[in-house]
Amino acid sequence: PKGAKASGMLMVDGVLYMWIRNVGNSRLAWSEDHGKTWSYGFRFRTSFGCPTFLNFGRNYEDARDDYVYVYSQDGPGAYESYDGIVLARVPKSRIRDREAYEFFKGMDDEGKPLWTDDIEARAHVFAFHGNCQRLDVVYNPGIGRYLMALGFNHRGGWGLFDAPEPWGPWTTAFYTDRWDCGDTHSYRLPTKWIVGEGREMYLLFSGRGRYDAFCVRRMRLKLR
Repeated sequence: PKGAKASGMLMVDGVLYMWIRNVGNSRLAWSEDHGKTWSYGFRFRTSFGCPTFLNFGRNYEDARDDYVYVYSQDGPGAYESYDGIVLARVPKSRIRDREAYEFFKGMDDEGKPLWTDDIEARAHVFAFHGNCQRLDVVYNPGIGRYLMALGFNHRGGWGLFDAPEPWGPWTTAFYTDRWDCGDTHSYRLPTKWIVGEGREMYLLFSGRGRYDAFCVRRMRLKLR
């Protein structure tokens, strides 16, 4: 079913934030009582059809700065594969304020990220033509890297990519056009389950048929 669903969640200073997809691009919601009741805010009207937050662990305690970062495939929907990933940031004290969001628009000559308040000027922080669908990005403090689990489609194609910064550059840690778990999608990397000095993680996913469930698979990272 394509009804409203959560596409990303984050706890910041005791408030639980959630992106909702399948509602015309996406919409922000938040709860100040740990999910008992919800309030609803602005919608993205351009791109950001299935956004997710960059997660820095429990209550955002490992955050690199005072910003919250938001990724999405660069399109209005959650069921199509697009050409790239877009990135936004917002001060963590103003997550509910659409006017406070800035969008990644590329890198300067010194390799530093450039930001704009014009969503139409956004650039891709990661590009893979026709293969960017739902994703999750987390910071792994044990290895000091950002990890992105990116689904290419709903047929079991996905990759794990890593970077030294939220905006890249991204390198490929794992890639498959179709792995041994069939038609799966919606890959997630819960920070709570990062163990072994960051070298062991767990992958959550769902899919079709017998994989239409809460699926968990252990990952072991080999560092080079």
